[in-house]
Amino acid sequence: MRFLLNLLIVSFIPSLALATEQSNIISQAQPLDLTNHWAGYTALIVFALAYVLAMTEEVTELKKSKPMVFAASLIWILIAIVYVKGGMTEQAGIAFRTSLEGYAELFLFIMVSMTYLNAMEDRGVFNSLRIWLLSKNLTYRQLFWITGFQSFFISSGCNNLTTALLMGSVILAMGKGSPRFVTLSCINVVVASNAGGSFSPFGDITTLLVWQKGVVPFTDFFSLLLPAIVNFVIPATIMNFFIPKERPAAVLEVQVMQRGGWMIIFLFILTIITSACFENFLKLPPAAGMMLGLTYLKFFSYYLQKTHDPALSTVSSDLTDIDANYSYSEQLAFESDLVPDKKPAQEQPFDIFQKVANLEWDTLLFFYGVMVAVGGLNFIGYLVVASHHLYGSIDPTVANILVGVASAFVDNGTIMLSVLTMEPNISQGQWLLVTLTAGVGGSLLAVGSAAGVGLMGQAKGLYTFTSHLKWAPVIALGYAGSIITHFLINGRYF
Repeated sequence: MRFLLNLLIVSFIPSLALATEQSNIISQAQPLDLTNHWAGYTALIVFALAYVLAMTEEVTELKKSKPMVFAASLIWILIAIVYVKGGMTEQAGIAFRTSLEGYAELFLFIMVSMTYLNAMEDRGVFNSLRIWLLSKNLTYRQLFWITGFQSFFISSGCNNLTTALLMGSVILAMGKGSPRFVTLSCINVVVASNAGGSFSPFGDITTLLVWQKGVVPFTDFFSLLLPAIVNFVIPATIMNFFIPKERPAAVLEVQVMQRGGWMIIFLFILTIITSACFENFLKLPPAAGMMLGLTYLKFFSYYLQKTHDPALSTVSSDLTDIDANYSYSEQLAFESDLVPDKKPAQEQPFDIFQKVANLEWDTLLFFYGVMVAVGGLNFIGYLVVASHHLYGSIDPTVANILVGVASAFVDNGTIMLSVLTMEPNISQGQWLLVTLTAGVGGSLLAVGSAAGVGLMGQAKGLYTFTSHLKWAPVIALGYAGSIITHFLINGRYF
């Protein structure tokens, strides 16, 4: 890891040293139109094949980052060959660094967010929430709505995949005797997670990209709250009538959150506030505020390490041979017998760099491949052509609705990045509309979002592509309702 970090630092030094020279070259040269060139056609084919492989990850078991990073590299190789042959030796490299800069900001933001989520998981924050729900002896319908609303609001601060998997574990635990409840609740969680991320600047990759681009101010994102609620509530209300009225058996477990859990939640909220202040008041990238927020966690990690009681870790290691089938209360009894004078606990040493190491590197590298590849296609000229046909030939409202439908088939982050790269001349109301549609459009199909794909893997046989497709008309009603609501309440932006 140290070698990798050093390598990254060394790699970025030349781009800093040549900043002035690059800006001069950019002002003097214009990119070539390669849309009808063999290199352009080849780049399109490479990108399409790589994306098909990424979408079929569950079937091929090939990590999605591998084909996308390869495609991004190959696209820029093709571009560089053409430019070097044409005597324009600098321009391709400068354009590549521009794409890399956009990814670097996104990478730092997501890295800090994921590190905090890993830290909260380590401290038992999400497990504590799960146990709290399992202990309330709720009816299936009550659990359906609670998991839905929790998914909606949790996903406004966490990514939709983490939110869906958290709620999915609760649904599977409570719905062992009711497959219909599991199926409908999983659909509900997918819709709610995608809707919840669409009104928050840091809730989803689409809103994060829009916020970092600066086309929508921080506070204006929250004008999408009511449309997002409508998107979730309409299909949930209809599905509610098909949920069994029975009450599952209560599960009694002791609620445990390790030391520092609440403080990490507070620091994460403070980090989000810091990032928003950097963007709104200091006009600095949100990623800069997130990196400052990472230092909050690093210093708190130092405190946890210095005040850690090794005896508690010894207790945990002594319990590793205890049968996993024992109830939590029985495990506590074992622990009390082992160390009668100690408070029953299983605290582990907290290492912030371990949380960084456990990031979803496949996802981070996938976004590198997507952003750099899309940057290459834009440099070739394809996104200019797409923007002309999409936003020049048809009404922007129709175009943005179609973008949302397309996000059910193609990753919404890729869709939004393409729209942002096109830079269409549309009103802020239309920017908010495409932010909404790209965020919630992925709910139309199970494969349209990371939340749906993740739950299909978690609830195999109970939540499937076909079971989600059966309720697509109902979800489409919510999609249409959210668009209508946006026009009714946010007309001042048009």
